[in-house]
Amino acid sequence: MIRTYLADITPLLEPDAYGHCCGLVPEWRRNKAEQIKHKKNKAQSIGAWLLLEAARRETGVDASHVYNLSHSGCYVLCVLSDTAGAVRAGCDIEMVREAKMGVAHRFFLKSEYEKLLESEDRAELFYRFWVLKESFMKATRLGMKLGMDQFEIGFDKDDRPVLLSQPDAFQEKFRYREYNIEGIGAKIAVCTTGEEIADAVEIVDLTRMLPERGNVDETAEDEVDG
Repeated sequence: MIRTYLADITPLLEPDAYGHCCGLVPEWRRNKAEQIKHKKNKAQSIGAWLLLEAARRETGVDASHVYNLSHSGCYVLCVLSDTAGAVRAGCDIEMVREAKMGVAHRFFLKSEYEKLLESEDRAELFYRFWVLKESFMKATRLGMKLGMDQFEIGFDKDDRPVLLSQPDAFQEKFRYREYNIEGIGAKIAVCTTGEEIADAVEIVDLTRMLPERGNVDETAEDEVDG
């Protein structure tokens, strides 16, 4: 199964907490974070890796299992396959802001852009399209090297996302799962060739990794339905 995890990195914006958490990640990740200029982006980098390691502990899997990370605002996202085997998986989270119609016109397919023009809530649909597109691109492992106009996203009669067309190099059956989490103001999507995707996002409390909260091995037990 493909499992999805989310964490709020706000606690890592405090210098002492950030410094402590830097000591919990591999040296290469710490060095990567230190090369980042902005405090929030540093916290995202460290927080995303802490989230991955928490997910690995919770599922009992090793580094050979497929995973993907994303971040936006004060949130980090992780998807992790809890079973061995070849599977593709990508995820994306984006805070909903104003619709970027110029970006949509330039990078989306005509059919997608026209659907956006017709929408009563362009911001919601723009970021919905964005996370659906980026999660597929990340699942292929090409990321932004794969143009957003190289595949088409639509919605079935129940408003569930589907790939209407996809690149010749990636003809596997891809499945989507979207999650709506009240109060965070973000769109979240997972795209995978795996047959099962968790129905709920598992929320991890990063403050449990800080000295005053104790056990680094604990993760929150809360779940949020998708």
